[in-house]
Order: sequence, then C-alpha cells, then structure tokens
Amino acid sequence: MKSVIRLFFRLLRVLLTPVMLLQEVLTRPKAVTRSPEVQSDVDLACQSLALYQFKACPFCIKVRKQIHRLALPIELRDAQAEGPDRQALLAGGGRVKVPCLRIEHADGSSEWLYESDAINQWLEKRFG
Repeated sequence: MKSVIRLFFRLLRVLLTPVMLLQEVLTRPKAVTRSPEVQSDVDLACQSLALYQFKACPFCIKVRKQIHRLALPIELRDAQAEGPDRQALLAGGGRVKVPCLRIEHADGSSEWLYESDAINQWLEKRFG
C-alpha cells in the first residue's frame, strides 16, 4: 500500500511540476527599473546572497517572483538533489528546508534566513 501511495504522489509531482513552472513564468510581475548606477550597486550587493530552493516548491516560486520583481541577480542553488548545495544548506543552515536565503556579511559571517514571507520582507526592506 505504501508503494502505491508513493507512486501516486510521484506521478502527481511529475504532472504538476510543469504546470507550476509555466504558471510562474506567465504570472511574473514586472521588474522594477533603476538607473544603471543604482542597479550596479544592487548587483554588487546581491553577490553576497544565494537562494537555496527546490524548483517546483510553491514557496520558492513566491520568493523567485519577488526576486524577479526587484530585478535582483541572486544566485539560485538547487537543494533538492543530493549534492554540494544540499550539503552546504544542511551544514550552514542546520536543516534542509527551503526556501532559504544565505546572506554573507562583510565580516565573513553567514546568516541563513528561512520562510518565504521573511525572505520577501527582507528583500523588500533591503532593495525595495
């Protein structure tokens, strides 16, 4: 019975993932426009940020829409598959939970910000 349930949810995920990704592309908000000087400063500030995410996670999609709206070149790291990004999230943040924004501070310390609403608020406050 467990294998049937797992198969059902895998099939559901396979069917819904393309729909969710298409919906993300079609409903992206318009990006803000900044002067080249201001955008250059934003680009430089975003070099210390990385978003750990799963491609089809609805909360990650919510954060990616905010990133697009604010025209932020934040590095996206896929933590779904076993690999270095997932291990870095576990080692640095303490748990594999997405979305997670890693913020590198000037003193070399890292802050790991979880929860889509908290991330979106931080991005809005910092870059909005």
